[in-house]
Amino acid sequence: MRAFTDARAPETPDELWLVEHPPVYTMGLKGRAGTLTDIGGIPVIYTDRGGDITYHGPGQVVLYAMLDIARLGIGIKTLVQLLEQSIIDQLAQHEIVGARRAGAPGVYVGGKKIASLGLRVRRAGSYHGLALNVDMDLEPFARIDPCGYEGMEVTQLADFRVAAPTFEVGAELARRLAGLLGYNPPVNLPAAIRVSAP
Repeated sequence: MRAFTDARAPETPDELWLVEHPPVYTMGLKGRAGTLTDIGGIPVIYTDRGGDITYHGPGQVVLYAMLDIARLGIGIKTLVQLLEQSIIDQLAQHEIVGARRAGAPGVYVGGKKIASLGLRVRRAGSYHGLALNVDMDLEPFARIDPCGYEGMEVTQLADFRVAAPTFEVGAELARRLAGLLGYNPPVNLPAAIRVSAP
């Protein structure tokens, strides 16, 4: 992501990357002085995104937003709001009420976190993005303070009887985000989604 962002030119298309990680904890800049290498056998990777520690694993869709925010004419706060809104809209499709929480980026359902956000902006390009829990083993979250919040409970779509493959959930989320950003959402979505100018 850093290499992509550093190599961007004014005409470089924005991209949305959908991935599903093997079990891994990622630590944002708040924990950059840490020395943990694993927690219970799951590796800890230090990243340059904002925020604290979170967990990624199978059954969770991760959407990396590789966007030229200057070209889009938006700031980081607006980008965070659009990422959150894409998730809130996705949840609403399943009659699940998602909410924001002041000072704690992400999306919550009934006070439990269902999606995390962590971004980095460099040379007016954003990278990193969001993680939405679909149908995963939530136990590794219990070993940490998710996003640095002690006692933070997490939930997932499966807890609300939503049964859908992770990639399908991710593809729909990418379509929603592309639309909110003013792009014409692509019909067929490969693993890396290239979007054209609005």
